[in-house]
Amino acid sequence: MVGKSIVTAIIVSTIAMGARAQETFRVTLLGTGDPQLRVDRFGPATLVEAADQKLLFDAGRGVPVRLAQIRVPPARLDVLFITHYHSDHVSGIPDLWLTGWLPGGGARTQPFRVIGPTGAKELMANLERAYAADVRIRIADQKLPTEGAAVIAEEFSSDGVVYERNGVRVMAFEVDHGAEIKPAYGYRIDYRGRSVLISGDTRFSENLIRNGKGVDLLVHEVAGSKPELLQNIVIRRILDHHTLPPEAGTVFDRAQPKLAVYSHIGEARTPTIPPLTIEEIVAETRKTYSVPLQVGEDLMSFDITDTGVKINPPPR
Repeated sequence: MVGKSIVTAIIVSTIAMGARAQETFRVTLLGTGDPQLRVDRFGPATLVEAADQKLLFDAGRGVPVRLAQIRVPPARLDVLFITHYHSDHVSGIPDLWLTGWLPGGGARTQPFRVIGPTGAKELMANLERAYAADVRIRIADQKLPTEGAAVIAEEFSSDGVVYERNGVRVMAFEVDHGAEIKPAYGYRIDYRGRSVLISGDTRFSENLIRNGKGVDLLVHEVAGSKPELLQNIVIRRILDHHTLPPEAGTVFDRAQPKLAVYSHIGEARTPTIPPLTIEEIVAETRKTYSVPLQVGEDLMSFDITDTGVKINPPPR
């Protein structure tokens, strides 16, 4: 009878663990920075965990390091989604792809899967050419499986569902990152009646608002500047491709997410003029938006449940 009780307890525990895994819907900000070289804010990257799937959105500088900090091997990722082709959003791809193939990165034995707007196939084909010698050497020397270094790249060219599996749906929608910076897309992820929207890089976007109506979590870029820098032509040109805090506040006010979060935090500065502080960014946003707002940090995460969004501070 004792043995039977133990077996029953194990079965119940296993079922409970499986149920909890199916309920998981977590967003982790792996990188919240811009092209500036900072040790506290790595390049843009956002991990979405839904049930048993791990989806990465953009792969900026240092993303495998941040994954290691939360004990997620690069090999465990199911798909990488790309928003656009600025270098700060894709510079981590070779590291993510090839480190995930190595034993220390999880020893991937399946192809590395990438989904992005038009250009994804060309990008990945060029990376395969660039690292062909490395792949050839490791297959011959370390006997690593050829399949683990393979790449599957998929492209899209318009709004719509780009991924759907086991109740997880990812929809891409076009955003406005400037006349010359196309294609540029954001993504909405839906799972079990809950939703996340990731803006990618964009100016104020009506299409983003339409797709973000009532989401649980809206992760949006922001770029700010001291007033005296707005007359600087170079800085003004950069800012014109992004969303200023009051504009982002208007986006949040109209989309009405349960929680708005800033990531890809742009910092206009000169050697003599510092960037806006976090407090100043929030104050500027509050001119047009008054409900829940969180300025993201690297490794901050958010659990999305039926009752709301729980904020988890970065591990220290």
